[in-house]
Amino acid sequence: MLTFILFIFLIGYLCIALEHPLKINKAGTALVTGTVLWVLYVLSSSDFVPLVSGREFELFCSQNPSVAEMPLVSQCIHYVLEHQMLVSIGEIAQTLIFLVGAMMTVELVDSHGGFAFVTDRIVPRNKQKLLWIVATLTFFMSSVLDNLTTSIVMIMLIRKLLGNYRERWIFGSIIIIAANSGGAWSPIGDVTTIMLWVKGNITTGETIPNLILPSLASAIIPTAFVARWLKGPVTPPRKVVSDEDANPLLAVLPRRERFVLFVLGVVGLLFVPVFKTLTHLPPFVGILLVVGVLWIYTELMYARLKIPETVALRLSRVVQRIDGATLMFFLGILLAVEVLRYSGILGSFSEWLDATIGNVFAVNIIIGTLSAVVDNVPLVAGAIGMYPLVTETMLAASTNPEYLANFMQDGIFWQFLAYCAGVGGSMLIIGSAAGVVVMGLERINFIWYLKNISFYALLGYLAGAGVYMLQALLL
Repeated sequence: MLTFILFIFLIGYLCIALEHPLKINKAGTALVTGTVLWVLYVLSSSDFVPLVSGREFELFCSQNPSVAEMPLVSQCIHYVLEHQMLVSIGEIAQTLIFLVGAMMTVELVDSHGGFAFVTDRIVPRNKQKLLWIVATLTFFMSSVLDNLTTSIVMIMLIRKLLGNYRERWIFGSIIIIAANSGGAWSPIGDVTTIMLWVKGNITTGETIPNLILPSLASAIIPTAFVARWLKGPVTPPRKVVSDEDANPLLAVLPRRERFVLFVLGVVGLLFVPVFKTLTHLPPFVGILLVVGVLWIYTELMYARLKIPETVALRLSRVVQRIDGATLMFFLGILLAVEVLRYSGILGSFSEWLDATIGNVFAVNIIIGTLSAVVDNVPLVAGAIGMYPLVTETMLAASTNPEYLANFMQDGIFWQFLAYCAGVGGSMLIIGSAAGVVVMGLERINFIWYLKNISFYALLGYLAGAGVYMLQALLL
């Protein structure tokens, strides 16, 4: 059964990686894979539970006398359903609820024209200067917003400024790289860093100072090479669609209200890590507080301004715009990875990596390289499942405490994983959510990106990795 579980997971993973050629949304594949694996696992739980979760299983039975009197097969099924599945759903729900709240916050600000206060101030005439401004703005915006939303906002910006589609391909490629690099150094900048932050593997105070320089290097080097291709003044498009034409609400919504929503949204997102530090509550509680405040404010705003309901974008309407398919993909793939963890597959794989490679830097560089080909979410979920978060007690009992220290909270393994998984996806245009959306919006050719951008993205990735390893060795 172990081989069959692994086979099903690999088939599902392959279908996710081949989403575009197969024309099957990866969310559907992930949900089928996750649910089928749980069915297989619960039906064969008596083969896995006593062996992999022996101590926890014994404790569960001792605390539930009625279960202890049942046959072994029934005991294992009850343990899976009443303990393992509930624990898994609880952990997954924390990440999904945070993502829903963050998506609602960003979508509300965007639909009310909040980001225009940043993008409307970009009016350079020189192409090279414009590229650096776009790269810098994307890098820092994606550390607060998610890299997917940042990429969409920046693509809408360059469409207003550039008329030549080939030049927009160049700018779009740098937006992908800068968005992925910018998301890697902030706990709320990328789905993978959010996963690590919510799980408690990394913290805000240690992640930002340790990853900002490597992330900067990974963005600056490709931008410096690509900027040499651009010469002369900016050539604007012949016809530009105004924001008011695209969104009728902006024609009647005062600029002051747009600005207030922009400030509330951005400050709210920045407040979440502070809220977690002060209260020690999970991040999803903080983002729910932010969403609640925004919801109340917008309801009062619409009541005060008497804006027609035909153009109003209350939060109850905005929530319909968030990407539900992405959330279902996360749910499915995280459920699947949990089965691999409970069945002992991930534990065995981590032992094999320790025995054959035994270097946290090498393991993470491999994971980052793989994230250019396959989605980084299951890669990071798999890494979290392979290596438990080490505590002081585990470190004191270890025969190799120096190596095990890499897996403590804010250890080298987790920080470098956040960098590699986030930045590595830039090496191919299909390697990240930002790359896929920019590819779709600007019709960037896969082969063109491979020939012209991938090498410089690789240089940036390796340079940033080198900066982090140098920091780790010196500091």
